[in-house]
Formats: sequence, C-alpha cells, structure tokens
Amino acid sequence: MSTTWTAEQIIALAPDASSAKAGKDLSAPRKWVTLGHSEQVIWGECQGSGKNPYQTQLDMSEPAFKCSCPSRKFPCKHGLGLFLLLSSQPGVFTQNQPPAWVEEWLQSRAKRAEKAQQRATENKDKAADPAAQAKRAESRQAKVNAGLQELELWLRDLVRGGLAAAQNQPYKFWETPAARMVDAQAPGLARMVREMGGFSSSGAGWQEALLQRLGLLYLIIEGFKRINDLPSETQADLRSLIGWTQSQEELMGQPGVRDQWLILGQRVEEEERLRVQRTWMWSRESGRAAMILNFAHGNSPLETTLLPGTAVDAELVYFPGSWPLRAIIKQRFGPPQPLGATTSDSITDALESYGAALALNPWLKEMPFALQDILVLPGEESWTIRDAQGQELPLSPRFEGGWKLLAFSGGQPLSIFGEWDSQYFLPFGACLNQKWIGF
Repeated sequence: MSTTWTAEQIIALAPDASSAKAGKDLSAPRKWVTLGHSEQVIWGECQGSGKNPYQTQLDMSEPAFKCSCPSRKFPCKHGLGLFLLLSSQPGVFTQNQPPAWVEEWLQSRAKRAEKAQQRATENKDKAADPAAQAKRAESRQAKVNAGLQELELWLRDLVRGGLAAAQNQPYKFWETPAARMVDAQAPGLARMVREMGGFSSSGAGWQEALLQRLGLLYLIIEGFKRINDLPSETQADLRSLIGWTQSQEELMGQPGVRDQWLILGQRVEEEERLRVQRTWMWSRESGRAAMILNFAHGNSPLETTLLPGTAVDAELVYFPGSWPLRAIIKQRFGPPQPLGATTSDSITDALESYGAALALNPWLKEMPFALQDILVLPGEESWTIRDAQGQELPLSPRFEGGWKLLAFSGGQPLSIFGEWDSQYFLPFGACLNQKWIGF
C-alpha cells in the first residue's frame, strides 16, 4: 500500500511543533511491533514505556486517526509517525488482515456515519410547527428592528461629532452599542462595531477605514428597512451579516455541485478561545471558488481531512447569497488525490470578477484569487506580484513568506492563491510544475 500524501503535507496535520518532531522520530520500522494495511486502513502497534504497545490506526479515506495512547493531542505523535512511515516506506506494512481492534473501530465509524445519515433524514422529514416558527421569526425581527434604530442614531451622532473625536473615545464608547446589538440578536453587527474601536490605532489610513465601515453599517441598516423588496439573494446577505444562521441540515437536503475540488489554501484565525479555519477550494472544471469554515473551541481539534495541495472528488452545497462563496461538503467520493494541474486567472480577470462580486455584495471583505503566470517582485518597503500582462498587486504587509515564495519560484512564473481585500493580496499557497507549497 502507498499514499499520495507527502511528508510535508502529513507534518502539516500536526497540532504543534513538538508533535511534529515526535512523529518524525517514530517514523522508523524499528519503533513498531506490528505494521499492516488493508484497502481502507493502516495500523500499527508502537511500543512505549508501558507493558502493552499503543494501538494506532488510520482510516485513509479521510484520513481519520485513532490511538490508544493517553495523549489529548490530535493527531497524536503515534498517528503522525505511522502516516509518515507509510509515506516513506510503504513496503514495511506487510500484514493484510486487520486485527479485531481495527475491525471494531471501522465498524463503530460505519455505525456513527449511518446514525448521522439517519438523523439528517429524520430532521429533514420532521415537519416544523409553522405557527411556532412564524412567532419566533416575528419576535426576532422586532428585536433586530429596534436594535438597528438605535444603531442608526449612534452612527449619526458619531459622524456629526467628526472622525477626529472618535479617535479619542474610550473602550466603553464602542462596547456599549456592540452589547446592545447582542441584545438585539444581531451578533454580526456587534462584531463590526467592536472592530471599529481599534481602527484609530491601526496606523495611516485609519480615517478612510473607519468611514468605509460606517458606510457599510449604514447600508445594512437601510437595506434591512427594505428587505422584503430586495432579491432573495440580497436578503440572505443581509441576514447573514446581521447574524442569522443557516441550518446545515437544511442545506444538506439541497442539490450540490459535484466536481474535482482543488484544495488551494487554508488559514486559521483566533478570536478569544474560538479558532476559525478557512479552507479555500476551487472547482477544476468551472474555476468556481468555495470556502469551507470550521470552528474549534479551546484545545478542540480542527478539521484535518481537507489538506491543502490535494484534490478531492466531492459534492458541495453553497450557502445562499448574491455571490456565494461559503459552502459545506455534502458528500465525498473517494480519498484525496494529488493536486495535478490547477485552474487560475490573470490579475486583470480576477479584478474584474472582484468588481462584479462587489456590485452584488458590497459587504464582501475578502475575495479569493487564483492567479497564473505570476512573478514575485521583492522591494525595499513592500513586495508585489506581476502577471504576464504587466498588471501588479501589492502583497500584504502581514505576509512574512516573501523570500520563501521567491525561492520556491526560482525566478520563474508560477500559480499563486490567496485573498484580495481591495488593498493587498495575502498569499496562502503557490504551485509550480504541479508542486504545491503553503504559507
């Protein structure tokens, strides 16, 4: 048995640097008492300091890990070591009959998947009480309307006082209206208001950034006043911005888009104790982008089955909106495959798409760009990228991988993937000669 996963991709699954190092140390046959594989799973027994060896197993269809060691890290060092060993020396996995403990794990996974599918079917078929739904919707609508009226007055007072006065406002000035938005069941607007409190200390251009945010907030308020007269896609945009959530179970019941999806980048951002993982995927056939969001609280593990630099045959369902980007995976068809050829645009084409997206959704914060024939250009103060037509984009000051990207390209044009925020391009991956590198 062999795998298309590279050592770099496997190491990227490690929860921290110490786990990665320990996993590398365990990627030697002498560390393992037994090693085996079947079409779906690999397994091994790793002798630790105790009497009984640790039983480690890996379902290659996702991949998914399980180990009998007491570690709370996921995947643990034994799972990483087993996976790395498969990547470097697949011939040492000689056993082909799964032991009982592997069979039990596979059966339990199959039962959980069956129960999850059954619950989804039951929830889909379960008829909700229309009267109760209407009452809840009416109650929330009233709370949001009242909150938006107060927010509009606050915005008008802020603008009347001038942006210079806003620069010296204390924390409470921003937190009070934000807390009111939480009470009004508009958490999305609460987050937008809280973020404004840090604009004045963000450096040059903070006035323009604050004024833009004020305009977008006011546009949301005006749009919500007329929400019933707007297209359904714009209604979905407004509700999402305010904080309405879409039931993923309902989305699962809708038809999706099946294709070979290229996983071209991943970012993790922390918001207090919540980690938010954004994974960008591109359809090989249409070049359409999709963003998969995953969340983890505290030390809980994030999604590990969507590995940048691979491709997966899957059906995705998009959340509703005027320019849909966020999606969920409805079904996968087989394990991840090598990335292969990528799909990408020129900078000019990407900017035209960005303009079209903004015309439909002016609240769009970042737009994914997949760019081809790109040269990386270092500078004294800032880096830029340039396409074959001579169009350039500045790289984000937050990007610290400029020299790594330049070394990877070797001065040659490459394909590069990242997010454009109307001012800067933030790379999160690049591809050259079908070899992928992440940042």
